[in-house]
Amino acid sequence: MIPWWLFLLLLGRHGRHGTVCPVVTQTLTLYTADGLRLEAELARPDNPEAGVVICHPHPTYGGDMHSPITTALFEAMPTAGFIALRFNFRGTGRSEGTHDDGIGERLDVAAAIEVLEEDVPVALAGWSLGADVALAIGDERVAAWIAVAAPLRIVPPEQMPAASDLRPKLLIVPEYDQFRSPESAAEVTSSWPATDRVVVPGADHFLVGQSQRVAEIVLTFWDRFRLA
Repeated sequence: MIPWWLFLLLLGRHGRHGTVCPVVTQTLTLYTADGLRLEAELARPDNPEAGVVICHPHPTYGGDMHSPITTALFEAMPTAGFIALRFNFRGTGRSEGTHDDGIGERLDVAAAIEVLEEDVPVALAGWSLGADVALAIGDERVAAWIAVAAPLRIVPPEQMPAASDLRPKLLIVPEYDQFRSPESAAEVTSSWPATDRVVVPGADHFLVGQSQRVAEIVLTFWDRFRLA
């Protein structure tokens, strides 16, 4: 596994303040360990040095891989040198299967990680349900987690490998989140190592009009390590 500090250092070669290489976007199919086919999209810059798997919000409430925060990250991350991959969880859009309350969805994330190049470290990012599922993945290739408006209850925190892991985590919490307030999120994650918490003022769980702000917070998170 590539150390997280090396992962973040490598990103300095593709900083958003430098030259941005052309990005090629393609559709592809993911294959899960339990035999499902999932639809996905991948955006690849020239000479990528990291990857990010982006997980969407709850599908039974209209979430899919084209949701606003998911799209903002999918468009922004390649400017920082990431191969960005977004996909529809099982039972969503053209993906096979049925929704599994954050359990089978972990196999979906594992399938997404497998698509990325073996020699690049991977960040896991998610919004809402996608954040909880991302935090539940402890794959050794994961270099960092990015959780946007994580309910921290769809997957119980005690089932999240990220909760006790020394690799860096970013929790972005809306000020008026209806499902997990900043105070509650801070309490639940108070013992988590290497965890940054950023509150988005004036926003609720759905982060309407805040997509670009969220993307900026994520890129600033990487910049802080790169410039340290």
